[in-house]
Amino acid sequence: MSDAPQPTPASAHGEFLGHPKGLIVLFLTEMWERFSYYGMRALLIFYLTQHFLFGDDKATAIYGAYTALVYVMPVIGGLLADRYLGAKKAVTFGAILLVFGHATMAIEGDASRQFVDYAGQSYEIVTEGRGDAAERFVLVDGERLEAAVGGGEIDFHDADRAAAAGLPAVLTGEDFALRTQRDEGGLQLLYLALALIIAGTGFLKANISTIVGDLYAPGDRRRDSGFTIFYMGINLGSFMATLLCGWLGQTYGWQYGFGLAGIGMVLGLTVFRVWQPLLRGLAEPPDPAKLRERVAPMLNREWLIYLGGVVMVVVAWLLLQSQDVVGNLLIAAGAVVFGGILAYSLIKCTPIERDRMLVATFLILCQIPFWALFEQAGSSLNLFADRAVDRTLFGWEIPASMFQSLNAFFIITLAPLFAIGWTFLARKRREPSTPVKFSLGLLQVGLGFLVLVAGIEASGDVGKASMIWLVLVYLLHTTGELCLSPVGLSMITKLSVARLVGMMMGAWFLATAFANFLAAQIARTTGAETVGGEITDLAAAKANYADVYANVGWLAVAIAVGVFALSPILRRGMHEERVGPVAHNMAGEAELAEPAAAGAPASRAALEGETRSGQN
Repeated sequence: MSDAPQPTPASAHGEFLGHPKGLIVLFLTEMWERFSYYGMRALLIFYLTQHFLFGDDKATAIYGAYTALVYVMPVIGGLLADRYLGAKKAVTFGAILLVFGHATMAIEGDASRQFVDYAGQSYEIVTEGRGDAAERFVLVDGERLEAAVGGGEIDFHDADRAAAAGLPAVLTGEDFALRTQRDEGGLQLLYLALALIIAGTGFLKANISTIVGDLYAPGDRRRDSGFTIFYMGINLGSFMATLLCGWLGQTYGWQYGFGLAGIGMVLGLTVFRVWQPLLRGLAEPPDPAKLRERVAPMLNREWLIYLGGVVMVVVAWLLLQSQDVVGNLLIAAGAVVFGGILAYSLIKCTPIERDRMLVATFLILCQIPFWALFEQAGSSLNLFADRAVDRTLFGWEIPASMFQSLNAFFIITLAPLFAIGWTFLARKRREPSTPVKFSLGLLQVGLGFLVLVAGIEASGDVGKASMIWLVLVYLLHTTGELCLSPVGLSMITKLSVARLVGMMMGAWFLATAFANFLAAQIARTTGAETVGGEITDLAAAKANYADVYANVGWLAVAIAVGVFALSPILRRGMHEERVGPVAHNMAGEAELAEPAAAGAPASRAALEGETRSGQN
């Protein structure tokens, strides 16, 4: 670390509504960054299935690889910022990458086309309309022959016209092949855009939270409420983006939805750069001289890191095209990290430290099934809403992507109530322990899917489910999130020994990344047959959704019961009596009275304070 004088916390340089003015900068930067991320995310699965005409299996695999990498890269970006760049430079560089990424997303390229190859000839399939109103035609010498496509057959409605064109009335799977023609240039631009967003998020996401923590002097009681305000910016950005970008993209064209998301990121970067003086020298490099050191001719360490960021983009671009490799890498990395943690806990730790580390590791693993089911929102639940939900309200069909706003809406409205509730229970000495809260989160994410299964069954064989069932799913998933996410990361950092907090934080994000990859594997099992981006058999698709969602719902309930049964043992292993009483901040996050242990990384306080750090 440098011997240069450290900047004074921004709390000493003017306030706005009782908080450092720098919080305004970070609030708006994060709000617009999350606006861009969630705006793009709401449309991504539809872009893959309806523009590029990928089948559900391939589309959800790409989506899962993308979201998994988004949660791996902040570990690298955080380390580079802590050791060399400083949070401010890291956030700026990440924002620039994100701007380029979202700008590239707005370049559509040509829409994909599908063909029937039969007897040495190719005939294009044209799909007109959406959902139940979708009609399919086979183009033969410029003439449109209406046909039913699905179940391995093509059944022409007018057999005489088909015969006149040299086609049988029914083509079976043995006689023809479906082929998709994609704009390969446009597809590579998509992978590049996603890679830029992955790398940009890696440099920005964890580090902007660190700056929030640096705004407040040690012991400043406003810190908790400051993080609550910051956290509301996250959800406000998400709420606005999923409504506006989703509506634009699905109503007027993909480029408009992605373009608006990109504008949001430009606004975030502009706010951060123009109002940066309000940060008053915070989050600078720990050792500026080290950054300026030459590591090669005409190349200093800072520019070497930026070149490393470009390498991260290239690596992400390659991995996005080899989705299974992402899963294998996550499994291998997880085995090394968790094996190392277990070995260290058993060999190097005192009995109390060992118990706490083992409980922390268990809680990290418990988040995997929760997020694997919760993250169906952007993939299988998004497709389910588009295909199998009656979204008509007062004569207007709501675009399916707009339902992604429900989670942010419920977070904004319910988080204060949860905070009050936990505080009330704590005063009565009846507050659930952290393991019990984890079990409640798992229970509710499972119940959400079981409720949806009930809605599917209530709609009959051919009808669409009422949208109220989808609203209930997001309500239960959000209340489950508020039980698990706010206390999870904070308690993990407090249970970890100070000399291993960094590795435990890496383990948390690694587990989150694997959960997102696992979410894609679950989503792949819900896949339905599609032609032209539209399902061919609604009844079969609904039956498959119901089967998969029932299985994962009951599995989550079973895991929740198991965690609840183990909670007394886990609570004893936490040795809470040795770290002081528990209080709650405004977000409902459990805060132990003991100050951060000496030697913990500077970003630890910030990570404890961000209510939804594990996912947002």
